Amino acid sequence: MKYLTEFRNGEIARALAREITQITTRPWKIMEVCGGQTHSIIRNGIDQMLPSAPGASVEMIHGPGCPVCVTPLELIDKALAIAALPGVIFCSFGDMLRVPGTDSDLFQVKGRGGDVRVVYSPLDAVDLAVKHPDKQVVFFGVGFETTAPANAMSVHLAKRRDLKNFSLLVSHVLVPPAITAILQSPGNQVQAFLAAGHVCSVMGYWQYPPIAEKFGVPIVVTGFEPLDLLEGIRRAVVQLEAGRHEVENAYSRVVTFDGNQAAQKLLAEVFEVTDRAWRGIGVIPNSGWRLNADYREFDAEERFHITGIHTQESALCRSGDVLRGIIKPAECAAFGKECTPRHPLGATMVSSEGACAAYYNYGRFLSAEELAGAGSALTGAANG
Repeated sequence: MKYLTEFRNGEIARALAREITQITTRPWKIMEVCGGQTHSIIRNGIDQMLPSAPGASVEMIHGPGCPVCVTPLELIDKALAIAALPGVIFCSFGDMLRVPGTDSDLFQVKGRGGDVRVVYSPLDAVDLAVKHPDKQVVFFGVGFETTAPANAMSVHLAKRRDLKNFSLLVSHVLVPPAITAILQSPGNQVQAFLAAGHVCSVMGYWQYPPIAEKFGVPIVVTGFEPLDLLEGIRRAVVQLEAGRHEVENAYSRVVTFDGNQAAQKLLAEVFEVTDRAWRGIGVIPNSGWRLNADYREFDAEERFHITGIHTQESALCRSGDVLRGIIKPAECAAFGKECTPRHPLGATMVSSEGACAAYYNYGRFLSAEELAGAGSALTGAANG
C-alpha cells in the first residue's frame, strides 16, 4: 500500500540507523510524544537499533501522548456513573471500555445491565440519539487534537438538529502545553521531541517554533512508520549535535505549517481552552478543551451533575511515572505480574497507545540496563 510498504524498507532502516550511530557523539534523550509512535518504535525494535555506547547514545523517552491513558480517574468514574443511569445509552470507542476506574470499568457496567455501546464515530452516537428520542445518548469524547474535529462536528450537528437527548463527556487535551509542562518540570532530561504527525495534520505546527526557541529544543514533526521515525530521530540528532533548536517537518506528505484550517475553524466554534487534569501528571494550565457557552447545553457533566466522586489510584501502579517518562514500563514492579492486559492496574496497560501495553505485547520485560545491552548488540550488528 502506498505510503506504508515503502516506509518499512529494512535495508533503508538499517542505513538510517548506521547514520544515526555515526553522527552521535554524546548521550541524547529524545521524547516521542505520541503513544502510536511508541508502539511503532517498540514493535519494530527501533529503540534497539539506536546507538547505546556510554558516551554516545540515543535514548527514546516515551511521552504522555496516549489520550486514553491521561484521561483523569475522576472523569472515568463520572463516565461509569453516567453509563449506569437508567435511560442512558453510553457510547465510546472500544479502547475506553477496559480502562479501570476506582472500582470498575465500562465493561463491568455493561455486564450489570448498563446500555454501553462501542461506536466507530461520534456521529454514530448522534444517529442513535435521533433513533432513540426517549433515551439520553452520551458520547465519551476523549483524545488529543486529532479526534477533536469529529467530536466538535457531533455537537454542531446535534445543535442544528435541535437534539435534546445528546451530550458529550469531554476529555480533550492539547499537545503544546504538555510539551511545555515537561520542559518546565523539575529534573527534566528531554533534549528533543518527535511531534505527532496526526495532531499536526489537523493543527499544523505553527505553535511549536516559540517552544523550540524558548527552551532550546529541536522539535521534528514525524509520522508513524519505521522510516518516518528513524528519519525524525536522525534529524533531531543532527540538530542536537550542531547545537540548533528548530522545528522541522519530516512528515510533509501529510502535514503543512498551517494545518487543516476548516477543522480549526470548527474547533474554535465549539470549544474553548481550559485547564485540564492529566491522569498521573496533574493539572496542566490551558492544556485542554471544553464546550464553550454556545454549546454548553451538550456538556454531559453539566447535564447529569454527577457529584460525590471519590477516586483512588492503585498503590502498585506507576503509570504516572511512565507517562512522565521517568521510568520505562518494565521498571514498574507490578508490570507483567499484578498488572497485565487482562487485569490492568492502569490505563497505560489497556490502551492501544499505552506504553505499558506496547512493552507487554512485544515482550519487553527487560530492565533499562538489559535493554541498553541488547541495543548495543543490535547496533554492533547493524554496523557490521
